[in-house]
Amino acid sequence: MKPWGTKLLFAAFMCGMQVAQSAGQDTLLDTAKIHAILALNGTWNAEERVYRVSSPKTDIKVTVDGFTLPSFLGMSSWAAFKALSEDHVMMMGDFALLQDEVNPVMSVALQNGLEVTALHNHFFYDEPKVFFMHIHGEDSASRLAIAYRNVMEKVIDIRVLQLQPRKGFGGTAIPQKSSLPAAAIEKILGVRGETNNGMFKAVIGRKTKMSCGCEAGQDMGVSTWIGFAGTQDSAVADGDFAVEENELRNVLVALRTADIYVLAIHNHMTEETPRIIFVHFWGKGRVTALAQGIRTALNVLKH
Repeated sequence: MKPWGTKLLFAAFMCGMQVAQSAGQDTLLDTAKIHAILALNGTWNAEERVYRVSSPKTDIKVTVDGFTLPSFLGMSSWAAFKALSEDHVMMMGDFALLQDEVNPVMSVALQNGLEVTALHNHFFYDEPKVFFMHIHGEDSASRLAIAYRNVMEKVIDIRVLQLQPRKGFGGTAIPQKSSLPAAAIEKILGVRGETNNGMFKAVIGRKTKMSCGCEAGQDMGVSTWIGFAGTQDSAVADGDFAVEENELRNVLVALRTADIYVLAIHNHMTEETPRIIFVHFWGKGRVTALAQGIRTALNVLKH
């Protein structure tokens, strides 16, 4: 337990016991156990029957338009716990992450059984850039707290290895002049595409129904698109997956397993049925490896 020593855990446990006894919290939710695992101060909302912990992001100074942003103005990570029944707890939360923390942290969250439900920015002109990753989980209180702690420890590990955030993805530079094997990419993806100056792009339409009762499809923006540039040995993949809610987790797992970076998770529309969530991505490497990773993610989608 890297940031949490034995003495700190014991003190946190005792403090958590006092919080639990004084707050009169739901007997189904063991706030003392959550406190002992996380060593974070929590508050109990008796009306909502929710126990919430937060952790200010103080490892890096962040400025917005030159103003040093205090944690009080949204620079913190948090998790909230609510008992649904005995040993069945719901957790929702949000992580404040630097760019080089987002994808390693997302992988840990998914590996620990958490759902990643959104990824976006909260600020403009922030330096370094900060993104917010929303999570959801249902399990026992202790397993959820351990999952949350594992994610926070990953952030610490990243900053211990490199105090200042990375300025790029790393790896070899991508040639500005593209020359890609379009036929090979099409074969791997299983879809036809188009070429432009040695680059390749494929678009796969989906359909949803808007609140007006009309159908929206590919040309209205309801589509998955995939673009490649560079060369066979040094390429980038760029694009956007249009996924239904029950496809989101498996698409994220497929992309991260292939070491493809997830850049954003958000909606483009409202009140559509089925609801469509958009996952923007970026990858670097051999074009065939990138295409194979994307094909795995495409296999998740219902066509």
